[in-house]
Amino acid sequence: MSLSLEIELLRSFAVIAEARALSRAAERIGRTQSALSQQMKRLEDIVDQPLFQRTGRGVVLTNPGERLLIHAQRILRLHDEAMADLCGKGLSGSIRFGCPDDYAAVFLPALLRQFSSQHPHALVEVVCGPTPRLAEQLKKRALDLAMISLPEGTADDIIRREQLVWVGGPGMDSAHYDPLPLALSDPDTLDHIAACDALQLAGRAYRIAYASSSLAGLTALVRSGQAFAVITQTAVPADLCVLNADAALPALPRVGISLKFSRERPSLLTTAFAEHIRLTLPLL
Repeated sequence: MSLSLEIELLRSFAVIAEARALSRAAERIGRTQSALSQQMKRLEDIVDQPLFQRTGRGVVLTNPGERLLIHAQRILRLHDEAMADLCGKGLSGSIRFGCPDDYAAVFLPALLRQFSSQHPHALVEVVCGPTPRLAEQLKKRALDLAMISLPEGTADDIIRREQLVWVGGPGMDSAHYDPLPLALSDPDTLDHIAACDALQLAGRAYRIAYASSSLAGLTALVRSGQAFAVITQTAVPADLCVLNADAALPALPRVGISLKFSRERPSLLTTAFAEHIRLTLPLL
């Protein structure tokens, strides 16, 4: 009897591959770890190849697993598109979504890919900018939904917290600078406010050497070796250095990530995307 790749097995496999841990995948899918393990054993029997290697930090794909993932993603996308077309499943339409640069670079690829698989006829237009600028666009209803940063301790619905960190180029020692040159975002953003408040409280002299409202602009300035920046830890590029252990620099707070709608009664598509973010973001 010939064996075939079952959609349910492939979907679980793709979630585990992205979550990199059975526990996180089980939460996302709504199954037990034991059930997922049994599914993956069955899938490995079908393909007659080991798909995962278990480590102390979770699971990683084997070479056959990497190859299967490419096929699985293509199969699942086509399957979901066919079901949405023929059975009327999935939402359609478009929404404008605002997101800060640092979150966009780290979180958006997975968020958009998963949402697109569930709603292949939906279009999410992404607008990047600092939180204050996104808040302004929400008020004007130029955006339908935005992911924003809030100060630690805010009572709003926080779905994830991120640590702010000092960032410098390789070999840069903050103790050698007086005053400390900074590359910061807009004056009303949390990274700008946190950096200035922490330095003032510590009695450390500083100067705003450069300003940029984009993450790419800030990291380019840091790479030039002319200034230090403050960004969220998850957004630090691999070629830059996190300096929070630097005794010459004061501690920085965390920030919370929340979602804000532009309307009291958002569209069904906007609500669905917001719920998708709430469920998925804590696991990324």
